[in-house]
Amino acid sequence: MKTIGIIGGLSPESTMKYYQWINEGVRAELGGLHSARIMLASVDFAEFTDLNENGDWDTQARILAQQAQALERAGADFILLATNTMHRVADVIEDAISVPFLHLADVTARAITAQGMETVGLLGTRYTMELDFYKGRLKDHGVMTLVPDEAGREIVNRTIYEELCGGQVNDNSRAAFRKIIAELAEAGAQGIILGCTELTMLVRPEDSPVPLFDTTKIHVEEAVKQAFLQAGTSKAPSLFPHCRS
Repeated sequence: MKTIGIIGGLSPESTMKYYQWINEGVRAELGGLHSARIMLASVDFAEFTDLNENGDWDTQARILAQQAQALERAGADFILLATNTMHRVADVIEDAISVPFLHLADVTARAITAQGMETVGLLGTRYTMELDFYKGRLKDHGVMTLVPDEAGREIVNRTIYEELCGGQVNDNSRAAFRKIIAELAEAGAQGIILGCTELTMLVRPEDSPVPLFDTTKIHVEEAVKQAFLQAGTSKAPSLFPHCRS
């Protein structure tokens, strides 16, 4: 089993899910008291939110690239970034390391196309929904995206930063998300990407009339597969089949 390097802290709530679910996946595969080999580099979320507000992506890229390099030096065999939004600087991270970088949008796109879908709704931070770094990467895989209208994007973004990143789950927000998801489905979305690692805390399968693609679970599943595949084992477990239906 290879060592998984995780850049986390963006936010701590989602990073805890990564750590928990990766370990659950390894234990499901190996049984007993086995756990994953994980190296975690956790950054200060507040520092990054301030940099985001100032539009300083270069500093964020430099910090995350340095964290990736530290993980590689420490022995990580491959690296994942436990956040959707900061994949905006994924190319800088990839260029800074020699070990593989497991890009979240790539594995999500493969999960979508495996279901025969071409058009999906995308929920995430304002940056993820409005900028091209994520939608463009999906398009490279043949996946087209729909996003909520301006009012819907504001609700989604505010809920992420003001509630979910602080560990709060609000039933009124869940109801608002149900309406937004229904509108995307009516507009032609065959599925919905939960394109923020915190959204798994709020949105459940029963909240959507179309399949959900939980990027956290998809990312975790692929990380566990890679840990075993790179080690030469024959099995590649499907840990979260429900995240795609």
